Amino acid sequence: MARDDFGCVHRLRVRWAEVDMQKVVFNGHYLTYIDTAVADYWRAIGLDYPEGYLQEFGQDFFLRRASVDYLGSARYDEALEVCCRVARLGRTSMTFHFEIYRAEPAPLVTAELVYVNAALPGMQPAPLPQPLRDRILRFEKVAPAT
Repeated sequence: MARDDFGCVHRLRVRWAEVDMQKVVFNGHYLTYIDTAVADYWRAIGLDYPEGYLQEFGQDFFLRRASVDYLGSARYDEALEVCCRVARLGRTSMTFHFEIYRAEPAPLVTAELVYVNAALPGMQPAPLPQPLRDRILRFEKVAPAT
């Protein structure tokens, strides 16, 4: 995936509290960076999540799977870019793809999160609402797989 294929980019600087004794980002913090990028994604597509989504559709998303590949290490005070896109739209699920960069052209981390859409109450899988699909398809630079 090319860096330019991402419409949502969250920028941050590594804080002291996020590094270990070697001044390298502790691996679990990358998931926090990714979670913050997802919040930026919702804002970028104009979705008031979670409140607006819950009220409008009576549904919510639940994380089903997270996979992270560590290709390099970020260090204290480095500027990072967390690139986020929806790579796949299923019937009841969506897959986010992430790449985390610093100045170099190769990513430090790649990751995927799979979320399942569920009707409330009961948390039973439910089809993704068409208005959500439409927002995602209008926003993405590369159409998600289906």
